[in-house]
Amino acid sequence: MIRIFQPTVGEDELAALAEVFDSSWLGKGPRADAFEQAFAGHLDVDAEQVTSISSCTAGLFIAAKLADLGPDCEAVLPTVSYVAAGNAVAATGARPVFCDVDERTLNPTVDDVEAALTPRTRAVVLLHYGGYPGDVVEIARLCRERGILLIEDSACSVASRAGEQACGTVGDIGLWSFDSMKILVTGDGGMLWARDPEMAERARKLAYLGLEQFSGLSQAPLVDSRWWEFEVSSFSGRSVMNDMQAAMGLVQLPKVEAFVKRRRAVAEFYDRELVDLTGVHTPPPLPADHRSSYYLYWVQMETEVRDRVAKTLLDRGIYTTFRYPALHRVRAYGSTASLPRGERAVDRTLCLPLHQALTDADVERIAAEFRNAVSSASANPR
Repeated sequence: MIRIFQPTVGEDELAALAEVFDSSWLGKGPRADAFEQAFAGHLDVDAEQVTSISSCTAGLFIAAKLADLGPDCEAVLPTVSYVAAGNAVAATGARPVFCDVDERTLNPTVDDVEAALTPRTRAVVLLHYGGYPGDVVEIARLCRERGILLIEDSACSVASRAGEQACGTVGDIGLWSFDSMKILVTGDGGMLWARDPEMAERARKLAYLGLEQFSGLSQAPLVDSRWWEFEVSSFSGRSVMNDMQAAMGLVQLPKVEAFVKRRRAVAEFYDRELVDLTGVHTPPPLPADHRSSYYLYWVQMETEVRDRVAKTLLDRGIYTTFRYPALHRVRAYGSTASLPRGERAVDRTLCLPLHQALTDADVERIAAEFRNAVSSASANPR
């Protein structure tokens, strides 16, 4: 089976984990601190603004607290987003308000976001679909003008940039995912960045039980008695990264550029091979000053054709899927919105395998099998 996602891990990661085992310190420690420093360098931000976390989902829940979301306010999200973002908003008692998206990019435009704002809007939670930055700069400008916090879910965007800025650092809070299906993988884990230094410090405490300090021995100046005592500034859970995850992250981070280069080559091959396929749309080109992480490669066609193509490819040993189903259709969120462009997009979109472990032979086979499946489905409609 050709997988849609696949990490690239090997002897380097095993050696880094062996060093952690030899140290006998497996929890949050010096490697987590070093990974925060390295990732901050990758983003071109101050390391004090960055906190390693147990998952991007945990980071979204922390971000909802940082935004002071609650029962009397709303947060705007694109309907094409991951359920973790909707859950993080809804869990606070705030109302998730879903906005439409561009049918081809599956990202919201600034007009889509603006149309969903109300006097009760406290935050916008933006996803960069498939690693494409979208209108993030314009949306950030709108949020600043309205006094609204912009949270960037950059789970797909570890190497994406809009102009000179890394995605996740254009707004006020950014989150990244390093789970087993991402480009940079640590098994699970993630990173959180906050623009405001006080908010960044609050995020660090929220990630670790609201403790004012992790240990008396970490204080400056060091305490000389009862270093085991502590104070709590907020009631929160434990969402920290451990040194095993961080050790993998430190090995993976220098490889990201090469990973993305290969993913871009795969995407460009699909572009060339599928551009003339009748009834199929490939992703639109990026603006000249944008860089993508190429996390997803999506094709769009009529719904019945899409579904039959997916089944044919599965039977042929090629796994495809669609990420992410429309959140305004999830009954638990209680939305009654009609978002026609988003609905049409999710009903017509399919994601093809895209990862750096794909060989040239794999990619050629996927493209050929896809072309054959589309031709068969189109020629023999039900």
